[in-house]
Amino acid sequence: MTRSGSRSGTVLRGLILDFGGVLTGPGSEADELWAMVAEVRGRGVRTAILSNDPGGSGPGARALRRLGSGRIVDEVVLSGDIGVAKPDPSSYLLVAQRLALEPSQCVFVDDLVVNVRGAAAVGMVGVHHDVPCAMRQELAVLFNIGEASEDADGIEGGASL
Repeated sequence: MTRSGSRSGTVLRGLILDFGGVLTGPGSEADELWAMVAEVRGRGVRTAILSNDPGGSGPGARALRRLGSGRIVDEVVLSGDIGVAKPDPSSYLLVAQRLALEPSQCVFVDDLVVNVRGAAAVGMVGVHHDVPCAMRQELAVLFNIGEASEDADGIEGGASL
């Protein structure tokens, strides 16, 4: 069995990321985050991109979709394709369903606070991508990755919240 983080007895088995502003764009530190995505996927954590991209047949949507189906992430959900955008609760519920997970088993990362709050409102762990280093450290704690599971006092912390 793969080891994942936990929160109040719920095992965290999903990582859902916004694309623009998190995985790409100024201050994204994309290489480090993509490496983290690969590491958690290697541990059996299901991954997805949830983007308010207009979808359709545009080049941006096609490029995002190519990241899915297990190539880089397990699922890519574009608001233009599903007819609902973040922070609508149904967008988060749909991506959790596509990952075959309960919302409480998922961590959601976005650069917009309103979207993080929307994810938290349906039961996901919300992580605000404001300072990339801090966001990666938070994910490391949640998913028990490397040295970052050690808290500020040097005590092993794990991922129980």
